Amino acid sequence: MSVSKPIFCVVLMSREHAETCCSWRYEPPYDRIYGWLPWEQMEALGVEFGDPEIREQQYISILDAENTLCGFAQLFPMVNVTRLGIGMRPDLCGLGRGKGFVNAVVDAAKARYPELPVDLEVQDWNERAIRTYLKAGFVITDTYEKQTPEGIGRFHCMVYGED
Repeated sequence: MSVSKPIFCVVLMSREHAETCCSWRYEPPYDRIYGWLPWEQMEALGVEFGDPEIREQQYISILDAENTLCGFAQLFPMVNVTRLGIGMRPDLCGLGRGKGFVNAVVDAAKARYPELPVDLEVQDWNERAIRTYLKAGFVITDTYEKQTPEGIGRFHCMVYGED
């Protein structure tokens, strides 16, 4: 009997992984909301995973069976919930691997904060991500508007495992 390796594994985000994530470029319309400042700016400003403490406390890297970086996630502890921010490497988006990727992130969030439910926000136009999150076990629990750099955006709050 052979034992197969998990499709994805989760590790703490390294500086090298953070720098790599800054180089990713997404196709329209996803380029409007996904992407980071150049690594040198992120590090100089100490923002998000450019800050070593925030990176260690909140960010994880998702690797495939060959230890290749496939994406990242932010596990942001809020009051009574762990909020996820998820980013998959652009060339892997839309290839049918999203459910396993998201489930690896959820498993990591549940391991780190077992007492907290897990949720995320997604803009309502991002149908590809919404389909993936639904397949991974999330449900839409609320829809609301909030300010974005492009103006007011409509968002769904999706909670993992809600009935």
